[in-house]
Amino acid sequence: MHIQRITTTLLAAAVLTSCDLIDYHPYDVHITGDTDVNAKNIARIEAGCLNKQQVRVAVIGDSHRWYDELKLFVKAINRRDDIDFVIHDGDLSEYGYTQEFLWTRDCLNGLKIPYVALIGNHDCLGTGRDAYRAVFGDTDFSFIAGRIKFVCLNTNALEYDYSDPIPDFKFIESQFTDRADEFDSSVGVMHARPGDDVFNNNVEIVFHRYMTQLPQLMCCINGHGHSLKHDDLMGDGIIYHQTASLDDRLYLLFTFNDDGTYSYEEVAF
Repeated sequence: MHIQRITTTLLAAAVLTSCDLIDYHPYDVHITGDTDVNAKNIARIEAGCLNKQQVRVAVIGDSHRWYDELKLFVKAINRRDDIDFVIHDGDLSEYGYTQEFLWTRDCLNGLKIPYVALIGNHDCLGTGRDAYRAVFGDTDFSFIAGRIKFVCLNTNALEYDYSDPIPDFKFIESQFTDRADEFDSSVGVMHARPGDDVFNNNVEIVFHRYMTQLPQLMCCINGHGHSLKHDDLMGDGIIYHQTASLDDRLYLLFTFNDDGTYSYEEVAF
């Protein structure tokens, strides 16, 4: 009996003191490592691009479960020295598991240049919204690179069941004038674009009109569709550039100029 009590006590102590024996629930939002990643990287982007007349941006989306391809993308970008920063336009995870956000963050942290990541519809599953906020920050945000404002939006309306204003028109409207003396032109970035199945298509025309009120809107960039597309959705010359899913091993490389012009390339890696 005495030996049994000692054995039981030792086993209990081992369980309580060994982190390796604790199996966290996939939706527990137990965050380790970097948090508030977007804000930290935005500070780097704005400092690195200050007074630049031309900004070059690599954009990917829908990495989901393609971690091997994401690692190859990071290696491909790190071999270049002509890109200022990276944008991931959403669907960092497949199921909204906390660990998926950590895997994606840790992989993208291997970039030599800063990056920002938007929320996608898959990222809203389970407790994914909480995990995204804990790791990356607000689901609507903006930053200025050179003299260009990038307005990054949560457009995954279906996942919110009208419980939150998605898209948030008040936020978009605030971007018309916020830091107005620091930028001359704008770029819209989102996961789902007007017409997509998770977008609130009751307001697709209103949304686009709001976007065109951003000073000198050059274009919009989106993911979700899993294939490269470049569409003038509303017939007014504003192109929505759609990224492919990462299993296609393609990214879009944009060159934005301070005169309001831009160009893009489709780059295989």
